[in-house]
Amino acid sequence: MTRPVSVADIRKSFLDFFASKGHTVVASSPLVPGNDPTLMFTNSGMVQFKDVFLGTDKRPYVRAASVQACLRAGGKHNDLENVGYTARHHTFFEMLGNWSFGDYFKRESLKWGWELLTEVYGLPKERLLATVYIDDDEAYDIWTKEIGLPPERVIRIGDNKGGKYKSDNFWMMADTGPCGPCSEIFYDHGPHIPGGPPGSPEEDGDRFIEIWNHVFMQFDMKEDGSVVKLPAPCVDTGMGLERLAAILQHVHSNYEIDIFDALIKAAARETHTADLANPSLKVIADHIRATSFLVSDGVIPSNEGRGYVQRRIIRRAIRHGYKLGQKTPFFHKLVPVLVELMGAAYPNLAKQAQRITEVLKTEEERFYLTLANGMEILDGALAGDQKVLPGDVAFKLHDTYGFPLDLTNDVCRERGVTVDEAGFQAAMERQKAQARAAGKFKMDKALEYTGAGNRFVGYETLESPAQVVALYHEGTPVQQLTAGQSGVVVLGTTPFYAESGGQVGDQGEIAASGVRFEVADTQKIKADVFGHHGSVAEGTLKVGDAVTARVDTALRAATVRNHSATHLMHKALREVLGDHVQQKGSLVNAERTRFDFAHNAPLTDEQIRRIEAIVNAEILANPATEARLMDIESAQKTGAMMLFGEKYGETVRVLDIGSSRELCGGTHVQRTGDIGLFKVVAEGGVAAGVRRIEAVTGENALAYLQSLERTVAQAAGALKAPVAELTTRVGQTLEQIKALEKEIAALKGRLASSQGDELVGQAVDVKGIKVLAATLDGADAKTLRDTLDKLKDKLKTAAIVLAAVDGGKVQLAAGVTADSVGRVKAGELVNFVAQQVGGKGGGKADMAMAGGTDPSGLAKALASVQGWVAEKA
Repeated sequence: MTRPVSVADIRKSFLDFFASKGHTVVASSPLVPGNDPTLMFTNSGMVQFKDVFLGTDKRPYVRAASVQACLRAGGKHNDLENVGYTARHHTFFEMLGNWSFGDYFKRESLKWGWELLTEVYGLPKERLLATVYIDDDEAYDIWTKEIGLPPERVIRIGDNKGGKYKSDNFWMMADTGPCGPCSEIFYDHGPHIPGGPPGSPEEDGDRFIEIWNHVFMQFDMKEDGSVVKLPAPCVDTGMGLERLAAILQHVHSNYEIDIFDALIKAAARETHTADLANPSLKVIADHIRATSFLVSDGVIPSNEGRGYVQRRIIRRAIRHGYKLGQKTPFFHKLVPVLVELMGAAYPNLAKQAQRITEVLKTEEERFYLTLANGMEILDGALAGDQKVLPGDVAFKLHDTYGFPLDLTNDVCRERGVTVDEAGFQAAMERQKAQARAAGKFKMDKALEYTGAGNRFVGYETLESPAQVVALYHEGTPVQQLTAGQSGVVVLGTTPFYAESGGQVGDQGEIAASGVRFEVADTQKIKADVFGHHGSVAEGTLKVGDAVTARVDTALRAATVRNHSATHLMHKALREVLGDHVQQKGSLVNAERTRFDFAHNAPLTDEQIRRIEAIVNAEILANPATEARLMDIESAQKTGAMMLFGEKYGETVRVLDIGSSRELCGGTHVQRTGDIGLFKVVAEGGVAAGVRRIEAVTGENALAYLQSLERTVAQAAGALKAPVAELTTRVGQTLEQIKALEKEIAALKGRLASSQGDELVGQAVDVKGIKVLAATLDGADAKTLRDTLDKLKDKLKTAAIVLAAVDGGKVQLAAGVTADSVGRVKAGELVNFVAQQVGGKGGGKADMAMAGGTDPSGLAKALASVQGWVAEKA
């Protein structure tokens, strides 16, 4: 039988094997674990089944198999610093796994594992050995008596970590809970590789490599350290795809397998590097997988959390490109190659290829602006003979040039220098302390205000007499502001609400006889001191002046409608989506409400309609809004939510709006009916596990619906249909288009088939291979592929290149029959042709596609195919 050798073949054959054993094939879950705050990233195949093992979830199947995308580059499991320096460390990797949830157990798991490795993958039995937990006689007997592995190749492991159940071969989910013994399968690379078997003093060598771990969850660990048997034992296995591929492809390093070979060559091409053994190429090849999959799962570069890990990985790859002499963005250009290699197995990667490219390109462009300057500083600091880089230099690189500490460590390690990380952390803490002090004020320069707090009367009134107690111009205290000058006004009493809890600050005016100060924004100077930012429109405003403070009533009314609707919307979100929904940010102004919340999936149209219905029902009920002041402990006992995450004092404001009860210091409608109408206008993702919903109310909602109505009327007019029949007419039009497209495709197919029949006679024999390179007029990509398949069937032993030109672009398809792929590879052939027409491409050994931008070179490129095949064959 044909042994699966390529990564794609290995992946498929694994799933096919376990499907034949009654397993449900489950798709890889996202790299961001759903609703699991204990993990930064999915780091093993069992993560998506964690709730099943804990008993809080039940699946409709009891056997499962998957190929799980995993990442170890942050938190407890972090392999980032080792990538590029070892043969088997990666940030992103794929884990082959099969599971039993209270169904089969050790016997089936181990026997199927042995069958897959030796019969499907064809691994030599004499190269395999296994470990079992020291007390696991059952697993030992299965290996030695039933499978037939010689006893000297089954090693008992235990008590090598300081006590019972503290072994590499005893797995624990946590300090308590499900746990059990493991049985690991190792591959012997041979005596020419240094290292000893597991359990020996030389076990850290590379001769014996673990490829598959079978975990048998059969116990429940108690707090006192005792274990009891689980009523339904489970199986959890994990096998590294890259490690297995290295063995099956007869290479020792994971970076030599086919998928990395292609990525390394692509990285070499984009960085203009001739030496394919350069370790920087390994880093780039690894990191394009990690960063692309992270973007496809919603993680974008940022300065915190998962986004910061993403930024570190991207910038590490860019720095290695820079080290190779690449001074312009290149990293994002590897995305199409990755999609070609892995898009079939991970459809979401292919679907988001353009977005991934755009995100990586933007991050590259941003970092390249400072990379050269940062490297110059680092090179200068390392120019002497010192063996330690000062912490303040490392921090300057981090703070000013965006060099993460591990990137600086990377450079220093290459030059035999260590980083003063304690000094780096001290500098970081100093900056944080300064930021906390400056963070009390929105202004760049803190206002030196030492007076008493002002009295806020904006809950009760929007106009109030007041006295000017302080004035500031460009951050400096002044006694007066004259016409045309901007500044900040502090009043003894104010109806203006200062920005807080997501609600923007009020606008309006501060006026007296002959004087008018236009307030553009209101911000807190201190917790109880509001600063009115704006400019003097007329007259001169002086400290001590008696004035009238007037809030813009229309803007305040629109803002409070949106703010009150936000409370109702948050409650509706939790009701529709679940209690995991938590506020992650908000912005409430006169135009709309924008609310960010924790949720790991887009909202469906039905969910949005339910949320709208719930909120509008609360509005129609029209209960009065009630605000109460109470101590924080009493407020929490009422069940009030701290919606906007403010820092509250001992006394808090509990707000009841409809059925919603929140802690909130903002301004609100008197009755829910004042909101008028609520309509969701947008919903989408803003970060990993965070969604954003936007809505409008009142007059803005009416304007939005009227705009939609105009759009619908225009669409109906364009289709010459009554509005009531628009959906039907659109459907009919789409069906007509579909029918025409089908007819065009059929015509193209018949034309290509006719051309294909004519082309058979043009094939030329080159060293026993029929070589054909030709153009198909009017063909698209599908037609090229279909014609290619027909020609391969007719020519039997052949290497074929077909081309088509459309709109100044060249489309290429190359195919090699199965009996010829050992001599000629379609991916290499199509890339050879593509490079001559201003393009690039690649793919599988038997079929590959490419494109180009220079049709003028096509005839010469096709004419060169015979010579290329003659050289390769």
